[in-house]
Amino acid sequence: MIKKITLLSAVVFLFTGCAITQTVKPVEHFASKEVCILENPDVRVGFMASYKRALEGKGYVARQLPAAASIIECPLTSTYTANWRWDLALYMNYANIKVYNKGKVIGEAMYDANRAGMNTAKFIDADKKIGELVNQLFPGGAGG
Repeated sequence: MIKKITLLSAVVFLFTGCAITQTVKPVEHFASKEVCILENPDVRVGFMASYKRALEGKGYVARQLPAAASIIECPLTSTYTANWRWDLALYMNYANIKVYNKGKVIGEAMYDANRAGMNTAKFIDADKKIGELVNQLFPGGAGG
């Protein structure tokens, strides 16, 4: 009986330590169809390309701004950060996208696989995950 309890405890511990979280606070409707994105030179170039493509697919005009630009440079501005890790393969470990309207945060999407441990679901296609986050962050699309 003790062996069964120990085994069950070990299995529960393994899976509770393997959590991937994703939270999204969608943006409310706004008039602008242009989203200015502040470049983040610390993030892989492909992230910006995926983010812009996902926004444009929803009908927005995505304009890239230099990293030194202000979040109030455009009425609707966005920042992002992301990092990758190696565990048998390279995978996107964390991503955060914030959307600002006149400098105030109006939406945020976060994907976090930091505690994924042995969970193989962490080996996602980053391009698809970014698209999913954008779809949830901007549910209505441009003008929607």
